[in-house]
Amino acid sequence: RIIVQTAGQLKTGRDVAIAAMLGADEYGFSTAPLIATGCIMMRACHLNTCPVGIATQDPELRKRFEGKPEHVVNFFFFVAEELREILASLGIRSVDEMIGRSDLLVADDAVDHWKARGVDLTHLLHRPELPEGTSLRRLEPPPPVLDDALDWSLVEQSAAAIERSEAVSITTAVRNVNRCVGGILSSHIAAARGAEGLPEGTINVELTGSAGQSFSGWLAPGVTFTLHGDANDYTGKGLSGGVLAVMPPDDVSYLAEENVIIGNTVLYGATSGRAFFRGLAGERFAVRNSGASAVVEGVGDHGCEYMTGGRVVVLGKTGRNFAAGMSGGLAFLLDEHGELRSKINPTMLDQIEPLDEGDAIEVRSLVAEHVERTGSPVGKRVLDEWDSLLGSFVKIFPADYKRVLAELERQEAENMSDPGHGPQNGAVSTGGEGFVTEETEEVGN
Repeated sequence: RIIVQTAGQLKTGRDVAIAAMLGADEYGFSTAPLIATGCIMMRACHLNTCPVGIATQDPELRKRFEGKPEHVVNFFFFVAEELREILASLGIRSVDEMIGRSDLLVADDAVDHWKARGVDLTHLLHRPELPEGTSLRRLEPPPPVLDDALDWSLVEQSAAAIERSEAVSITTAVRNVNRCVGGILSSHIAAARGAEGLPEGTINVELTGSAGQSFSGWLAPGVTFTLHGDANDYTGKGLSGGVLAVMPPDDVSYLAEENVIIGNTVLYGATSGRAFFRGLAGERFAVRNSGASAVVEGVGDHGCEYMTGGRVVVLGKTGRNFAAGMSGGLAFLLDEHGELRSKINPTMLDQIEPLDEGDAIEVRSLVAEHVERTGSPVGKRVLDEWDSLLGSFVKIFPADYKRVLAELERQEAENMSDPGHGPQNGAVSTGGEGFVTEETEEVGN
């Protein structure tokens, strides 16, 4: 069901014949056709100085290019003709019949070169005994992986929402064989509505069961997924404006805050949207998150690794090496037992701060939504005991993020004092989740 392709210095029909006998279905040519178009192998492709006008953007040098498609076609005619001669000499009718016939290859004993001495091709050329009729080449494609995707049903039931922005509600079961649920649905929304998607809450999907990998991948604006069950690795990967909530089924006897409910690398590369998890997450939670907001009740090792934007609230224990490489966004952690400093990546210890008034409002708002969407007892306790627990929250505020925010505030103050001038340096604020300036590096979004 697979195609075996070989490439690397194939030049002649003999090379193709040997590759086929060793089991290749396809044959990749690169250098030889390039020579046919006029390349003289100066090996300066990266310098923009190609003397025959191939690997250059210099208009004067490009004038020198004399290659034509017919040159490449003619080269492959020669390759094919030599291959036909080899087939005829072996009494083989087609290339398909040649594939895998390693028994037709014999190492040449007459080759006397120091590089060949000691080379034993016995195992490379060995042909194992196989039952009669066993195929040695690709006969059929692999089974399609998207034909039975759960999303096709979601797309069909969401037609009114995608086409006319009418609100729809869907209830469905999900299994761990259903991978990237929400991805195809989001692609249809993006195709019809662009990156802005739909108004929030347009498509509401209630799911029950154990979701497979990349559940809610790239979930588009306007879509809300609520899962009663658990989810695998990469949940919320590339979250792009949708809302995601995961909680245990109503009839469970265990405490959600003591059990893992989502896998590793959750919210990998998320750009926007919100996610709420009633339970613990695995390792590398919110790695490379660049704009999504999330609430979780505990994380494993390497949480918020390489995070560049967004907000993460952790209401429980944190694994080791938290915030390694974090350069943007904010992480708010409930540190009731004073253990957090031993878990933070050492390079981030000087970037821990208490919450200010604005932080407290933001955290409380996210926790309130967490309780509303998941019914979390942990979140409810935080809200009930807010005044006493507020002092136990700490904020990780990356130094680079703080520096650029301060620069934006300074520029805004200058603009306010001089109304005749617009924003300097093209600075653009993006609601605190990320920002871009033309003269500084991109941080966050």
